[in-house]
Amino acid sequence: MRLTCWKTPLLPETCLCAALNVLKSALLFALQNMRRFLHCGDVRKTFQYRLYPTKKQHALLNAQLAEACRLYNAAVQERRDAWKMRKTSLTYYQQANQLRHIRAAGDLTLANYTSCQDVLRRVDNAYHAFFRRVKAGQKPGYPRFKSVTRFHSYTFPKYGNGCKLKPEDKQLYIQGVGELKVKLHREVTGCIKTVTLKKSCGKWDVCFSVEAETPTPIPATGAVTGIDVGLASFAVLSDGTTIKNPRYYEAAQAKLRRVQRTVCRRKKASNRRRKAVRQLRRVHQHIKNQRSDFHHQVARQLINQYDVIAYENLTITGLARSMLAKPIADVGWGRFLTILSNKAAEAGREIVKVTPHGTSQRCICGQAVPKTLRNRWHHCPTCLLSVSRDHAAALEILRLGLSRREAT
Repeated sequence: MRLTCWKTPLLPETCLCAALNVLKSALLFALQNMRRFLHCGDVRKTFQYRLYPTKKQHALLNAQLAEACRLYNAAVQERRDAWKMRKTSLTYYQQANQLRHIRAAGDLTLANYTSCQDVLRRVDNAYHAFFRRVKAGQKPGYPRFKSVTRFHSYTFPKYGNGCKLKPEDKQLYIQGVGELKVKLHREVTGCIKTVTLKKSCGKWDVCFSVEAETPTPIPATGAVTGIDVGLASFAVLSDGTTIKNPRYYEAAQAKLRRVQRTVCRRKKASNRRRKAVRQLRRVHQHIKNQRSDFHHQVARQLINQYDVIAYENLTITGLARSMLAKPIADVGWGRFLTILSNKAAEAGREIVKVTPHGTSQRCICGQAVPKTLRNRWHHCPTCLLSVSRDHAAALEILRLGLSRREAT
């Protein structure tokens, strides 16, 4: 499958069509902004559920995903060839206009037309992000081709067009696949906008992106706290509460070592190696699920208990390049703080980010108490505060958060 719009000369009719497409995109953008302004109280949420396809449906889903991957690679190849041969930058509309002819010729078997358009939008977004990084002086990261093993999802951008949820039967209709069994462990609230089918470790999930009304804030408690995240303990609160670091990745090292050894001993491109790789993926997926469940539980407890939560605005990317990269990645500060912020916004709680500079080297009375990493106890000669280093840092984070909150 090759897209070939760049090979045709730009006739007056073609220029007129291109101008109409630009005008159409501008009008759509204006309508989207107007709708966003009129419905400023709405929020977007995603509900994820597990799918249980039959063997035949599993094969059909894999075939649909492979076709989406093939279309993605063909669109990237066309853009590369257009620039290499004619120094022409293609747009989304130039590529999307060819879809009808390609599908009519039988060169593309992805069942839903809007899903094909969404794949081309992914390519367009990838190139826009590439040019943005080039202008910003960052590492460009030119869009690459993707193998089937690295292409994990495809989307229905319009609910009802090729997909339909039947909650009473606990089934999801997908065009080209049929009715799939879905595990509806909770109700889908809101207006469904898009449906994404995602494959992970050989299992399929469905993600419903919904537009819901702004949730009602939960009752206030009047309590405030500061959080000092760490490695020895996951977090220490300003009241002295210590949350233990579960270290899921470290606990699974022995199992990972055995599974990875099995992968290395298998012959490349063999069925036994593929089976071993699937087993390795399951182990990593289990670690990820354990960590995510722990983050959600801790964040929910904090949100239910405190009205104002202050934490350090850490540069986690820089810390992850240090000699402590593995334990920092295992504890997952960034993911936890993102979950905490999202839950706080939904519950009507307030999050205050403070500058991390000097929080462990200063007492709440303002006295400088320098310490090395080996010193794990804080003793202030001025106010005689004597607590653990992490507890003192949490108290200082809370003080800075409250002062910044009062200043704003």
